[in-house]
Amino acid sequence: MAPQTPAQQGFAMPAEWARHQATWLAWPHNVRDWPGKFAPIPWVFAEIIRVIARGELVRLLVEDAATERKVRTLLSRVGVPGGAVEFHRFPTDRIWCRDAGPIWLTRGGKKPARAVAGFKFNAWAKYHDWKKDARTPSRAARALGVPLLPMVHAGREVVLEGGAIDVNGAGSILTTEECLLDPVLQVRNPGFGRGDYQRLFGDLLGAPHTIWLGRGIAGDDTHGHVDDLCRFVDERTIVLCREPNSADPNHALLEENRERLEGARLQDGSRPQVVSLPMPAPVVLDGQRLPASYANFYIANGAVLVPTFNDPSDRVALGILGELFRDRTVVGIHAVDLVWGLGTLHCLSQQEPALDPTGSSAKRPEVRGTA
Repeated sequence: MAPQTPAQQGFAMPAEWARHQATWLAWPHNVRDWPGKFAPIPWVFAEIIRVIARGELVRLLVEDAATERKVRTLLSRVGVPGGAVEFHRFPTDRIWCRDAGPIWLTRGGKKPARAVAGFKFNAWAKYHDWKKDARTPSRAARALGVPLLPMVHAGREVVLEGGAIDVNGAGSILTTEECLLDPVLQVRNPGFGRGDYQRLFGDLLGAPHTIWLGRGIAGDDTHGHVDDLCRFVDERTIVLCREPNSADPNHALLEENRERLEGARLQDGSRPQVVSLPMPAPVVLDGQRLPASYANFYIANGAVLVPTFNDPSDRVALGILGELFRDRTVVGIHAVDLVWGLGTLHCLSQQEPALDPTGSSAKRPEVRGTA
């Protein structure tokens, strides 16, 4: 008899706005990820930790005891309480916990439980240094004494990054064809097609309804992660970036994704509400277009952290998200330096849901937006 899938065992991936037990972050250490601009990065991380720690525990990965001592001192300087951070000495290749960190599943009912999804990680099918990062989910599960569930489809272990998907916690999931279905570039699971992903999302994440978008934004070296362009903000509302400048390479791809969402349905057959987020002006360094996007926000218990880029659209994006997240403080985090690492706030964070993640409001008042 075949073993039960996580969904058959009652497990599913909660939405990001559901109540957290903690947030997982990794302290920056790989200077090659921010060539020539590493110096401000620890201070940006300290500010991120300070904001998140107001509402939940931060589980912070550090390289060793010496690093931990230095980080404790820096966090104390910016006002982070000592008990707000739990350190784990897990060496990593990089700090992108959204993709290499533990993706969590929960089960309610009479036997509530949490588990870590044992997805494999191969550095976006692009980089050679990933073996330390790939151990993070199993180390996290062992450290907290929770199960590490095998993520297997068609007899194969599944490679999946957290930034490739976004769930509403009610059965629907967002992803892109560019990231998961391209047969040539950065192929995570060779041979897997649309139907394979739709089945494994249902079996492994409890999200049987997939909404497929097309391409990701310019500058994204993950080859199409959805969390740089489109996000759920509640069970029925999706924010999608919009670029009005027809000469910008993001214009056509974002309009094509908008057309897809206009015809999309949620798990119950209803249409989602689509709200537009602006895009900042292109952020370019040394001739390289960077993946600057307000959609890469992170929803913590007490705040929504939004990347900002010294751009007039910063206040517009903060205002839109402030209307959508009325139960949390919306906080802008300066990300011009951070995005040189080819990712910002959502990319570097991973939520750990509480055992009863429904303890936080999962629904918000309806907000009218532009489709």
